[in-house]
Amino acid sequence: MEHRLAGWRLVWQRLELADAAAAAGARERAARLARSRFELATLPEVPVVSAIRRLFRQAGTDPTRYRPSSEALLRRLLKGEELPVIHPLVDVNNCISVALAVPCCVMAEGSIDGAVTLRRGEAGERMDSLRGPFDLEGKPLLADGAGPFGTPITDSHRVAIQPDSTRGWMVAYLPAESPPERVADAWSELALDAVAAASPPLVTGE
Repeated sequence: MEHRLAGWRLVWQRLELADAAAAAGARERAARLARSRFELATLPEVPVVSAIRRLFRQAGTDPTRYRPSSEALLRRLLKGEELPVIHPLVDVNNCISVALAVPCCVMAEGSIDGAVTLRRGEAGERMDSLRGPFDLEGKPLLADGAGPFGTPITDSHRVAIQPDSTRGWMVAYLPAESPPERVADAWSELALDAVAAASPPLVTGE
């Protein structure tokens, strides 16, 4: 894993689905926890949210135009919506994201091609994302041998979890000042091991 952007600490974990039915309880716990910790009006002032926004700006992206995925999820929760029901592995990923207020992404096992690099998107780079064609210029992104496949905003169809997926890789995008142990703490606090088993974390970056 090569980091070409300063200020990020990535925490990687391999996930394996254990009990799909347990995902509903995890989503409820994550939503309740987030609403007890954050308020919509002051969300941008939360230190970790502010730090992620700063890292977006350093890469060349306006975080109020292209919101970090975590902030987008938290805003929905704090407006009274619920976490979406997508796939148990994606739901686990979203639970961690709102608990920590940092972007998290999950990719189907075997979908990444070779070594991974964290870098800034270049002019003219685009990705077939879950939102549709996505302009990558100035955005933090992950790329492998086949090109960009994910950002802390949205991911590509190429690495997306499929309906029959039972294994995947989750990455949490933390600012460098955040202890990586926060991911394990959130995992335990939300009892996510009822939904999926997680490998010991692999931490990359500063």
